Amino acid sequence: MSEETKHESAEDKQGDKPEPSDDLRTTHHTVGDLSYSATTGRIVLREEVTEEEKYNGRKAKAELSITYYTLDDADAASRPVTFAFNGGPGSSSIWLHLGLLGPRRVDSGDVGDLTPPPYGLIDNEETLLRHTDLVFIDPVSTGYSRAAEGEKAKDYHGFTGDIESVGEIIRLWTTRHNRWLSPKFLIGESYGGTRGAGLTDYLQARYGMFLNGVMFLAPAFNMETLYHARYSDLPNPLFLPTYAATAHYHGLHPDRELDDLVAEARAYADEYRAVLAKGQNLAPEERAAAVAKIASLAGVSEEYVDNANLRLEHTRYYAELLRHKKLVTGRLDTRFTGPADNHIREVMAFDPFLSAIDGPYTAALQSYLHGELEYENDAIYETLSRDVHPWSYKEFEGNAVDVIDRLGNAMRANPHLKVHIAMGRYDGGVPIEAIEYSLDHLEIPLEARERIETRSYPTGHMMYVHAPSRIQQSADLADFIRRASNR
Repeated sequence: MSEETKHESAEDKQGDKPEPSDDLRTTHHTVGDLSYSATTGRIVLREEVTEEEKYNGRKAKAELSITYYTLDDADAASRPVTFAFNGGPGSSSIWLHLGLLGPRRVDSGDVGDLTPPPYGLIDNEETLLRHTDLVFIDPVSTGYSRAAEGEKAKDYHGFTGDIESVGEIIRLWTTRHNRWLSPKFLIGESYGGTRGAGLTDYLQARYGMFLNGVMFLAPAFNMETLYHARYSDLPNPLFLPTYAATAHYHGLHPDRELDDLVAEARAYADEYRAVLAKGQNLAPEERAAAVAKIASLAGVSEEYVDNANLRLEHTRYYAELLRHKKLVTGRLDTRFTGPADNHIREVMAFDPFLSAIDGPYTAALQSYLHGELEYENDAIYETLSRDVHPWSYKEFEGNAVDVIDRLGNAMRANPHLKVHIAMGRYDGGVPIEAIEYSLDHLEIPLEARERIETRSYPTGHMMYVHAPSRIQQSADLADFIRRASNR
């Protein structure tokens, strides 16, 4: 059948509208001693349609934007492939793509030494492409990904719809590129950890796709550990070591060593929980001792801790800590600071860390896709989309949003699955102790815990903005992939 006939057939099926088709562009590049192919664009996601018990073909439901890299002249059967995504919900894969993993990375600078506009792109000599092919996925409504014309994007703006659509893209790519026998990995950051835990379980149960490993960066496994709620005191002891470390970084503990200070905050956790659990039954002397302890560790006044009823909600704390300097700290990386717009504001109005990285990453991505990768698309590339909200967690109604059981399911079913978890000491959104709490409640055999490794870095949520941490993290991920590939 000629291309013209194919086109006419598609128009006949959709009236005057042709079926959407994949829109991909491939270019060839080198970085250092690596020669590789880069492909970017959109892949059509189709769904099988059954009407009145009759199969009615596969209908286009969404178009997902991806960028993938394959090493030239490599043995595909033995070469690992890693599927990467960020979180949000509502984030594209721009951060992992141009910050840590890809063959090119953004020149953004770091706290105290930010790169000014117009920014730039540089070779990433530590790219994970040296050890694995890379596939970066933008979930629906992020990047250039959109619902198909006439379809509802809302269907993908929730826990299950998101996992099913990303899982289908992984299945399609793996099948089309004949990579079912390649070592396969996932890597997700933040809500990408929520997605990654659910997706690991889903790929096994739905497609029989068993992974070699999954890598999590600052994973949000259990939302109850991260967000302060009226009826849960769980986050307070888990955030206290991060508060202490943040206060230390900003010079409020000049006579203390960081490790000793954090260890003290961690050691106080059980007593802190017991104090909070007593509620109004807490004796005055116990309350006074707790107020003094929390204030001394967190670097704020006893009056503030007392007025907060011993509970330092994190977006309020980041507004309070440096109020005397008329500054707020970052949330996702508390090393960063920015000027407060209102010096009596109770809650931080913005995150100085996000403000610092948004411009460099967005400019680099736009230049990279349209320039070096030669891809044309006039739509807005949504780096962080608000259109996905409200995000649906209907599957967890009446319960905390907690996916650690999904990871447990996957590890019990796949005795070869290995897990790597990276954490940042100054991550004020997903603290180290919150991640560790989730891992402590992972229901797997004790011997299976040997398949889990953790690494921590002296930086925030996106560890790779700190150059020494990025270099070390790149080496840690490469080592994990080598060990878990079984090749």
